[in-house]
Amino acid sequence: MQNEETNSNPEAELDAALDALVETVGEPEAQDAPEAAPAAEEVAEDVAVDAVEEASEAEAAPEVDPYDEFKRDLRTRRGKWYVIHSYAGYERKVKSNLENRRETMGALDDIHEIQVPMEDVVEIKNGQRKMVTRVRIPGYVLVRMDLNENSWSVVRHTPGVTGFVGNAHNPVPLRFNEVFEMLKTTVELVDAAGAAGSASKSKTGGAQASIPAEIDFEIGETITIKEGSFAGLPGSISEINPASGKLTVLVSLFERETPVELSFDQVTKL
Repeated sequence: MQNEETNSNPEAELDAALDALVETVGEPEAQDAPEAAPAAEEVAEDVAVDAVEEASEAEAAPEVDPYDEFKRDLRTRRGKWYVIHSYAGYERKVKSNLENRRETMGALDDIHEIQVPMEDVVEIKNGQRKMVTRVRIPGYVLVRMDLNENSWSVVRHTPGVTGFVGNAHNPVPLRFNEVFEMLKTTVELVDAAGAAGSASKSKTGGAQASIPAEIDFEIGETITIKEGSFAGLPGSISEINPASGKLTVLVSLFERETPVELSFDQVTKL
């Protein structure tokens, strides 16, 4: 008996007992759970990474220049741009005269284009808004030409032209940026944001040139209120807000000046 107890192996007996227990109960199903959790975490992480990458691409996307096509076209045009003086108010007449003279004088191959930059302006007079088109740079006309003795003579002796800007006999052409700034108002920006896609529409939408307002009022000017609670009273303009179309007018009430906000069409000049 003593020899049998001495020869027994406690570790072997423990392993045999555990094997028997596993066969009876079976493998626990929960062993597969730890593998499912990491898979879900990986999917969530991939979605988060994709979202960050998409946001970064949207931010990094270059804004579309609404004038890009016009700039490319402007660079490819033959000749150089020069500025000529004219009598103020005769800019369009000079353009017409020069277009006729280049035909009759055989200068079509040298004088390529004549431009009078124009702009649309909201003119406000006596409280009334009106859209007008006016010459952007009064007294100046732009000519794209190959400068030589013949083309210079045709331009210089056109009725209404008083001379070239700069050296009268050897005028200096405009730089590209100067030409672009003078002529960009002649470009119609149609759907400038569309080319940028939905991600950049909000950015390029502001690229549309806003129409400036020409206001026929001055700070300190005395006006008469023609509408509202203060109709018939005089007032002094203390502030002008072109964006909202409002004036702040100081009205004398009970021997004190009271600021009153009025729209342009509620007042009239004296």
